[in-house]
Amino acid sequence: MKRAAIVSPLRTPVGAFGGALKGIPVEELGATVARAVVQRTGLDPARIDDVIFAQSYASGETPCTGRWVALQAGFPIEVAGMQLDRRCGGGVQAIATAAMMVQTGAADVVMAGGVESMSNVEYYTTDMRWGKRAGSVKMHDRLDRGRERSQPEERFGRISGMIETAETLAREYSISREESDRFAARSHRRAAAAQKAGHFDSEIVPIAVPQRKGDALIVTQDEGVRGDTTADSLARLKSIVKEGVVTAGNACQQNDAAAACLIVAEDKLDELGLTPMGWLVGWAAAGCDPARMGIGPVPAVQKLLARTGLTFDQMDLIELNEAFACQALACVKGWGSSMEALEDRLNVNGSGISLGHPVGATGVRIMSTLLYEMQRRNARYGLETMCIGGGQGIAMILERA
Repeated sequence: MKRAAIVSPLRTPVGAFGGALKGIPVEELGATVARAVVQRTGLDPARIDDVIFAQSYASGETPCTGRWVALQAGFPIEVAGMQLDRRCGGGVQAIATAAMMVQTGAADVVMAGGVESMSNVEYYTTDMRWGKRAGSVKMHDRLDRGRERSQPEERFGRISGMIETAETLAREYSISREESDRFAARSHRRAAAAQKAGHFDSEIVPIAVPQRKGDALIVTQDEGVRGDTTADSLARLKSIVKEGVVTAGNACQQNDAAAACLIVAEDKLDELGLTPMGWLVGWAAAGCDPARMGIGPVPAVQKLLARTGLTFDQMDLIELNEAFACQALACVKGWGSSMEALEDRLNVNGSGISLGHPVGATGVRIMSTLLYEMQRRNARYGLETMCIGGGQGIAMILERA
């Protein structure tokens, strides 16, 4: 099969929940980065065969997000689009699906991306389609409801949310509150250092946010990074579950962002004048117990390494999305490793705790950051992996071009 090249990965800044980007709808977040990818590469958008965008909190306001993004970006109406959802792993799945299309000859150029505006996820009701005879109408918060209903309750029992699954792993892998806070502080410290050094500048597309008066606000940096965070300051936060490990400070954020890239068939690169940053070596998804969803990266990585014949030690850089500090630490132990052994390879620029987790966009955001870091370090292989609500893990290996 043809090799799938990754070209010009870009992302917006990651906005805080209710922060600077809350007024930007998903179609404009996605369109902004889609237009930037085309401008950066000089590609005629008519050459794009399909636009695949992941979104985990889609709604009737922007159905079939990929098609919406293509139209909002001003691409020719002949450019097709679709939306997919593998929850937290949606961005990686968008890349993998696009890659399979070009590898098999179904397409030559596919734009793969992800978008989420968690600040604008709606409340909804299931009571009104056929009317309500009497009494109150119940409204659901789609953010919370999506976590509560990530698995069939009649089979697995009630799991009140993702925090409960993280606490399960903390107990099972003997992860302490102190370890979790140290890991979270590390994430902020590394993200702040990368931000200060300008490591994110090449991958970030500024977002113009209209203001009621005056010029638009230009957002150029991730909003959630707190460089002054320490383990001691995090220790003062109350745990969410009584006597638990998880706090608001050692868990991922809720965010707004978009990210995208081109996935291009190797034999079309020269014709189109495109230079790849990396190649998709392989990917894998694996299921696990929904009550232990955070351990999903362990079987996913094992499956991927077995398929590719590569080893964990060959991975020069590793990106493990930080849904929760204790969850990430459990995965490190599940891989038979330790933070000491992975200190210089794992999440070197921070991750979900500091940079945020705009669910559908996260996989492409992480890939973008990983490829630019691989370029800086002249690294050969990079591993990206994440857990997925409902009991899954996903992983992919990239090779620097």
